[in-house]
Amino acid sequence: MRRIIIAASITSTIWAQQAPFPTAGSIERLDSALDQLIEPNAKIEVIASGLTWSEGPVWDKANARLLFSDVPNNVIHQWTEQDGLSVFMKPSGFTGPAEYSRESGSNGLTIDQKGNLLTCEHGDRRVSTLPLSGGGKMTLADRWDGKRFNSPNDLIAHPKGWVYFTDPPYGLPKQENDPSREIEQFGVYRINPDGKVDQVISNLKRPNGVTLSPDSQTLYVAQSYQAEAWLMSYPVDQEGNIGQGKILYDATPLTKKDKGLPDGLKTDQQGNIWCTGPGGVLVISPEGKLLGRILTGHLTANCCFGDDGSTLYMTADYYIMRIRTKAKGTGF
Repeated sequence: MRRIIIAASITSTIWAQQAPFPTAGSIERLDSALDQLIEPNAKIEVIASGLTWSEGPVWDKANARLLFSDVPNNVIHQWTEQDGLSVFMKPSGFTGPAEYSRESGSNGLTIDQKGNLLTCEHGDRRVSTLPLSGGGKMTLADRWDGKRFNSPNDLIAHPKGWVYFTDPPYGLPKQENDPSREIEQFGVYRINPDGKVDQVISNLKRPNGVTLSPDSQTLYVAQSYQAEAWLMSYPVDQEGNIGQGKILYDATPLTKKDKGLPDGLKTDQQGNIWCTGPGGVLVISPEGKLLGRILTGHLTANCCFGDDGSTLYMTADYYIMRIRTKAKGTGF
């Protein structure tokens, strides 16, 4: 089975337990540098359960809440320390009149410099923007070169206004074999402030998670492909153009040991990359050295920093987990 029950009190009903929270998993320390990022006695807490496939978390600082997608259920949830779990938006990624695919909802979420919630929508095959201060959702981009995207997956907003996102086939009804596919490549794209869309990376087999370094001069892309489970690094110039990429870390050997592929990722203020992958979350130095892993015990799709920037929230299958860190996330 894909899932493992980690606590007797956890059931299939969606819940958000009040503190003290149940704990699970462990920390694998491979380098002493990890001690500067995660306390030796740090615990992985389970703060919610009963989801179908949790994804795309983002911390909404203005409202002190976690927002995340439950992709198959076409919903965005919100979680706060005080009130627990509730529905933020439904539908979140597909507004059609009939069933579309088993992963039709929203996936990656981020908040731009203007306070708008940007959403990758599988079913509607677009990137949308929603003012969190109030107002309706609008399409940011839904096609490139006149062709519809496959299923936008994850995204990151650059301080200069560019939005980078990945477009693998996971949300299509038949994925890569779907007859409605219009774009041959599974690309990485840039949405410019004027709305123009550019394909900036075209040679990855399954681009998935995407984020920026603290100085926004490096774009990181996780590739979720069994034989090439890579964390890629690309230089970003002053015009937002992407240079020649390189493999920063090859997680392929880890896939032989533990379930999971490189997926969602974030950076901390020191430039370390916190990338979900085999076993849970991989903590990788800016130079590409694996410092350790947060072993959640479940397929872990994505993560984000929240609270004051020193809490890592993780979407792990039907759980939401968190761990306190000594690091602070980029943007805090």
